[in-house]
Amino acid sequence: MPTPLTDPSLIARFAAITGGPNALTAPSDIAPHLIELRGLYKGESPLVLRPASTAEVAAILRLANETGTAIVPQGGNTGLVGGQSPRPGKGEIVLSLSRLNKIRSLDRVGQTMVAEAGVVLQQAQQAASDQGLLFPLSLGSEGSCQIGGNLSSNAGGTAVLAYGNMRQLCLGLEVVLPDGEIWNGLRALKKDNTGYDLRDLFIGAEGTLGVITAAVLKLHPAPLGHETIYAGVDSPETALNLFRLAQDYCGPSLTGFELMPRIGIEFTTRHIEGVRDPLGEPHPWYALIDISSGQSQEAARAMLEGLFVAADEKGLIRDAVAAETEAQRQAFWKLRESMSWAQKPEGGSIKHDVSVPVARVPEFLARADRAVLAAMPDARIVAFGHLGDGNIHYNISQAPGADTKTFLARWKEMNAIVHAIVLELDGSISAEHGIGQLKRDELAAVRSPLEMALMHKIKHAFDPNGIMNPGKLVASR
Repeated sequence: MPTPLTDPSLIARFAAITGGPNALTAPSDIAPHLIELRGLYKGESPLVLRPASTAEVAAILRLANETGTAIVPQGGNTGLVGGQSPRPGKGEIVLSLSRLNKIRSLDRVGQTMVAEAGVVLQQAQQAASDQGLLFPLSLGSEGSCQIGGNLSSNAGGTAVLAYGNMRQLCLGLEVVLPDGEIWNGLRALKKDNTGYDLRDLFIGAEGTLGVITAAVLKLHPAPLGHETIYAGVDSPETALNLFRLAQDYCGPSLTGFELMPRIGIEFTTRHIEGVRDPLGEPHPWYALIDISSGQSQEAARAMLEGLFVAADEKGLIRDAVAAETEAQRQAFWKLRESMSWAQKPEGGSIKHDVSVPVARVPEFLARADRAVLAAMPDARIVAFGHLGDGNIHYNISQAPGADTKTFLARWKEMNAIVHAIVLELDGSISAEHGIGQLKRDELAAVRSPLEMALMHKIKHAFDPNGIMNPGKLVASR
């Protein structure tokens, strides 16, 4: 088990690796690294280290392994399950990767980019765009989240339907192991059958097996045509039928299909500056559809028009509008991407990041609504997300004027209700946010004993001294 870092001389040894200005010890400097976005976890740490190179990361981990000091890797601190937060009273070092922020290379022909862990996602997107390429990962936090964190949580976002999550968007990694050894797996190969896929062990491991310092990212041709549609629909069942129709008409050009409820639109237009409902009349549910053509803008428009006609004939759309400018397209997406943050001014919100088979999304929503409202009749349910890949953010907002502390005290109760239905539908209790601290104990309850035993064996094989992000993902033994 790791030993809490309290010895001033050992703190000085760690600080010497990065240099004084990048070894933070003052409480005011450390404070921003201790609180995550939801405020669920308030961490403590005696030291935040900000290395500027893979070599410095390796030196830090060598010393940590020798002294039994726990390390908590941290990217943009945008995680939602406490995976990046140091635990109170444990004397854990926060290892901030923000200074490893270089794009080392970009191969236009091979359509790959080598980016360090601290590169902000939006920076990676722009670097690809400058070369006429696309890095398709898109998240609401893309202006602050970092590539290392995206990889460690196997981030998904709004384009998984067409491009996959971070496992599908990464070809190779550079990782510093807990003993300070550096694994150089920065291979830009699309085919490589040479043994176990070590890359996939580190992606989604939440920093429990080592520290990702750089990655080979897979890029795609930038679309030559783009259409975005915002449509009002009657129900999740109708939205699912519209999704099937969009698949038939657009095939691989269907790059996004989001589902949003009326209450989510109301929250967002009420609390997010510059956001408005593009449709004149309210509707029970909304679909946000993205079409990308590799041929031309005319081809994208033709798919849009064909989809509109077919959807109208089948009575699937109440009303709809297509974005006519890039600014309008961004406004549509801002409406969707702001939906999580718009719930905060409404009071407490109990969150669920779940996935079920796409065809069972309407059934999940109906069953979960009944069960939640039976237990909490005044709850306001804000369920939205990526219908195209079955990932629903099933959030429960408190009633107006209710006591927030009392409401949030029922978090685990509501989780148990919702997750039980998810599991009955062969779904997952964590679709894209990870496990962290929030779902660690629940993971052990929903995975088989064999699966958990295998995870513990992997953890022990890579990190026998248990210094890497302890208390996250799998419980210490």
